[in-house]
Order: sequence, then structure tokens, then C-alpha cells
Amino acid sequence: MAAILLTACGGDGDGGDSPTMMPSPTPTATPTASPTPAGFDVSACLTQEVAPGVSVASLVVPDTLTLDLAAASGFPNGRRLPDQVIDVTLAVIFLDLGVHSATTLAGVPVNPPGNDVQYRPVFPYLAAAQGSPPLATGGASTFDFRSDASSAYVRVDRMGMPAVATALIGSDQKTAYNDADPADDANGDFVPELTEQLTGLTNALADDLVGLGLTPCAKPAG
Repeated sequence: MAAILLTACGGDGDGGDSPTMMPSPTPTATPTASPTPAGFDVSACLTQEVAPGVSVASLVVPDTLTLDLAAASGFPNGRRLPDQVIDVTLAVIFLDLGVHSATTLAGVPVNPPGNDVQYRPVFPYLAAAQGSPPLATGGASTFDFRSDASSAYVRVDRMGMPAVATALIGSDQKTAYNDADPADDANGDFVPELTEQLTGLTNALADDLVGLGLTPCAKPAG
């Protein structure tokens, strides 16, 4: 619609200046936002290797912590006391290990630089307990190592690979997961649950990871 510009006001009908017709400005097109992936496929996260021949999937299924005494210690071969195990686990399930190392998140400055008390050089290696008053120190003389049969105990939780049971098993599946055994993991009983939870977490966190300059291992679905 043309806009009318009145060049004179209070005209008395005596043939004053006629209104001038001015063209309407051309509307500016609204920019289209870049599409955001509706979801991610986490298959690449599970198949990537953390060491030659060791995939992420093999670390979480079955949920066990393995140790090869002939190999160097430390992730993925067991764990050392100072290892930032949660940060390492989160890195290998969320980040592209072809771009980032497994210790990427462990290097974030918010982490403490080390344990607040020095570890012992001999068994049990843990730092002395800090009590009030502190417990007696010595060569493990205050430890009571039980020798009861396994039937004397009741399992309330199980955790092999750190963070798996905590982050990748939903609340409605935790009891069943804790009651199960590594053999059930190996049968694939919880693979759908692990995949669903990892997908949900990736969908929620992928944009944040990218915003921090990190490359997710998951790929846009479809």
C-alpha cells in the first residue's frame, strides 16, 4: 500500500499542493536460523577405540574393571588412585578420541591438582584416614580384612567401570542393573538402556560441548 505524504497542512480547498504518493519500503526478509539436529547417533562413540583393540563398548559391556599385570597401569588398564576416573569416562563416551585425548576433561582447571593428603608408598596405599582424632597409622595394622563367604553379603550397588552405573543407567533400571551380573551385561541385557541414556545425554550436551570448542563423537542422526 502506498504511503501518502501530506506536504501542506490546514488546506482550505483552494487548489493547494496535492498529496504526493510515496512507495512503501520493501520488507526485509527474516533470516532463517541454521537447523539444529533433532538427535544424534552415538554408534561412533561406542565403537571408537581408547587403546589399540579396546573399544568404548568393550569397557562398559560387561561393566567390569580389568587389569593386565603385564601392561602399563592406568586407564584403560585398571585405575590408579590419582586418576580422574569420572572425567576420563565422560571424555571417552562424549568426545571424538581422534581429536581429543581421554584426559581432556581431567585437565579442566576446576579439578583439584591432587589428593589433599599424600598417598602411602606401601599397601594399602590410601592416605591415612582423617578423623577427629585421626585413626592410628601403621602398616595396615588397623585393617580388619573379612574372610566371610560371599553369601554373607548383600549387594546394594555394583560398579566396574566408573560412571557407567551412575550416568548411563536410568533410575527405573538401577535396581535391575545392580541385581544383575557381568554375564547379563555380556548377553546384551542392558545395551538398549545404555544406548538410550547416552543418546539422551548427548542430545542435551552436544551444543554445549561444541560451544566449548570440543568435538563430540556422536553424529547427527538421519
